Amino acid sequence: MQSAAVASRHLAAAVNPADQPWTAHDTQVLVVAAIGIAIVVLLIVVAKFHAFLALTIGALFVGIASGIALDKITLSFETGVGGVLGYVGVLIALGAMLGKLLADSGGADRVVDTLLRGKPATLPWKMALIASIIGIPMFFEIGLVLLIPIVMLAVHRVKGPAMRLGIPALAGLSVLHGFIPPHPGPLAAIGILHANVGITLALGLLVAIPAVIVAGPLFGRLAARWVPIGAAGAALAVTGGSRSADGKPGRAQDSDATRTPSFALTLVTLLSPLVLMLVKAAADIWLPAGSGIRPFLDFVGDPVFALLFAVLLAMVTFGTSVGFSAPTLSTKIGQSLLPIVGVIFIVGAGGGFKQMLVDGGTGTAIAKIAIATSVSVLVLGWIVAALIRLATGSATVATVTAAGIVAPLAAGLSPAHLALLVLAIGAGSLIFSHVNDAGFWLVKEYFGLTVGQTLKTWSVMETIISVVGLAVVMLLSVLL
Repeated sequence: MQSAAVASRHLAAAVNPADQPWTAHDTQVLVVAAIGIAIVVLLIVVAKFHAFLALTIGALFVGIASGIALDKITLSFETGVGGVLGYVGVLIALGAMLGKLLADSGGADRVVDTLLRGKPATLPWKMALIASIIGIPMFFEIGLVLLIPIVMLAVHRVKGPAMRLGIPALAGLSVLHGFIPPHPGPLAAIGILHANVGITLALGLLVAIPAVIVAGPLFGRLAARWVPIGAAGAALAVTGGSRSADGKPGRAQDSDATRTPSFALTLVTLLSPLVLMLVKAAADIWLPAGSGIRPFLDFVGDPVFALLFAVLLAMVTFGTSVGFSAPTLSTKIGQSLLPIVGVIFIVGAGGGFKQMLVDGGTGTAIAKIAIATSVSVLVLGWIVAALIRLATGSATVATVTAAGIVAPLAAGLSPAHLALLVLAIGAGSLIFSHVNDAGFWLVKEYFGLTVGQTLKTWSVMETIISVVGLAVVMLLSVLL
């Protein structure tokens, strides 16, 4: 009798909650989730709350209204925050260090000077490539500030419209921000969905390349016709207004640097973490699990080691070799962490919001709807992320929230399709940036555009990236 009861409990535990009949609690938690997201949106957009506070308040509301025991609510939130930051926070910090050393050493200038040589007709493609390389370790806003003088210098050289070169640069930065680790959004989604970083990186590059091409150099031609402005004087003022004796915009290299790293060393340093992670991804696919070299490749290809290796390498190639002393390097590493505090806490609060949705049962209810309507989890992830992005203006908030909502549907997915789900959510998080997005106003001011011109260029470009990204993800899902 006792064994039968135990077997019955085991059978009940093995049943997928998403396969159970719809209940009143499912309706309740969906309504609560919608209200919770609305609270976050209103606090960010209307009340001008910081996203960390808005997500924390929204998460606590969801926990209370979903019926989670009051003494368990804060524990659930803390578990979600810790689960995300324990993985993502370290990577964001290492990426910020690498980006700071790249900028201050003059490595970014070296990349630009090398790639801008050649025929003017190739400049839009080179601009997209420059943005993609520089954007690997940098947040969008930092990369944008660094790239604006480069874009304007190139525009002056070719005497052409600013959008012809500006759009490819913006596309390169934005695609990296939405699809490629170690950027916060993709990393948070990877952590929440338990996806493989190497596979996500490899597939993310496959998605990123056509997205950059279509939304960058190709759309840039059309954008230049829609908004035929030259290099705006306001943009040069915003980027510092500094000009050298020959009239060229000032360089980003720190005054403490006595030399500039070579192009080859800069490229090796920037691409080293990507190479290590891709090697691990290849090992996961092609090497048997019992292979003796697998543990070593798993270790060196883990994002924490890969980025730490790049930072240590950069302390030589972007540090001591260009003239920075040990105390100067230590100061720069410390300075690199200050701008990312807000981003880290937003990602953490997003993880807490996600955990509250999971513990309250929202994910199970959405899973039931998806099963009943046969909506692809990839499309569902894209739609949820797109709606949150349109409402909040934050790609990171959209990514972490959407990943938490669709997480229950990811349980049975293969590693490749888990990675594709991360990328689908990333694509949705980039759609139609508008007036509630800080990036919108940065682009408007730096390029000297009107609101209407920014909508016709930047906002349309973001939408193209989102749609092309989803299309490529769906194609890969059929092939893999």
